[in-house]
Amino acid sequence: MGVPLFDPATPTRPLRAELRAAVHAVLDSGAFVLGPEVEAFEREFAAYLGTSHAVGVANGTEAITIALRALGVGPGDDVVVPSFTFWASAEAIPPTGARPVFCDVDDATMLATADTVRAVLTPQTKAVIVPHLFGNVADIAAIEALGVPVVEDTAQAAGSIGPDGVRPGAIGTIATFSFYPSKNLGAFGDGGAVCTASQELADTVRMLRFHGSRDKVDYEAVGYNSRLDEMQAAILRVQLPCLDAWGRHRNLAGERYAAALDGVVRTPQAAAGAAPAWHLYMVRHPRADQLLTALTAKEIGARPYYRTPIHAQAPMLQYAPTDPEAALPVTVQAAREHLAIPMSAVITSAQQDEVVAALTAATGA
Repeated sequence: MGVPLFDPATPTRPLRAELRAAVHAVLDSGAFVLGPEVEAFEREFAAYLGTSHAVGVANGTEAITIALRALGVGPGDDVVVPSFTFWASAEAIPPTGARPVFCDVDDATMLATADTVRAVLTPQTKAVIVPHLFGNVADIAAIEALGVPVVEDTAQAAGSIGPDGVRPGAIGTIATFSFYPSKNLGAFGDGGAVCTASQELADTVRMLRFHGSRDKVDYEAVGYNSRLDEMQAAILRVQLPCLDAWGRHRNLAGERYAAALDGVVRTPQAAAGAAPAWHLYMVRHPRADQLLTALTAKEIGARPYYRTPIHAQAPMLQYAPTDPEAALPVTVQAAREHLAIPMSAVITSAQQDEVVAALTAATGA
């Protein structure tokens, strides 16, 4: 019958009346930028995460750049970031004037670790960007113990739970989110947030998101026009109470895949003590492209995401290590082998059975 790679529409279907009411309320209010909906969402999202401040911004990429700027990152600084992640994690660094320095990831979890970060630290390292890749939860505390502030790139991990029940976004010095429609918590357009327990950092982020001004009169920095708008905030507020249930469903679906695909493909290993709300369920196999062809023929959504890792993309070649095979061996291998298979907050066991059967047939397992 076919299984979509994503299904962002079905989870919100029961919320349509509430979503329409929220949109109409914004239309009736006439307040469209940095109004009561944004303020309410910022409070509610910070409370959900268990942190002090959430600051709505225009998108997840600018969230990272603004977070780095708030940490004082600028020209002459280095920022460590994995090469096996979405382009925006590294793309956000050069606009600050800093240099990306690429680290490898762990073979089992596909996450940056204290060891992979330590291997590339330089005297100029000012920050580390650590994605909670695919919804898995990186060991932020161990990386911050290296003595460098960590920006949690939490774009793919809304709804995940880390060790001791702490949520990604409330672990490191500062965290960033994307609310792109396909994300675990998705707006109906672009949106993002920067979250922190620090009042000073939150105030700086608010200043930077509004052109570098705190009062709309005086300007202390060249900032950004980067604001989460009222309509998207209202839409996110309706969905936020559902995020835990959606996250549990994604986590249980991941456990089902892991059991059913044992011996068929390599499945991602959840980080110790974590309950990932899998945004993407990324399997690995030496013949990943052949599996993609087989799944596509059966109308099963699948795709590689980082077949060319960031360090090998043309704009980043100037920052790439001299010998990537030696410096980033897991990244190079994972780039060749990975393949996303269907995952959503509403994926059914029957749909998963269809995916498993197709993969089993394609691999001959």
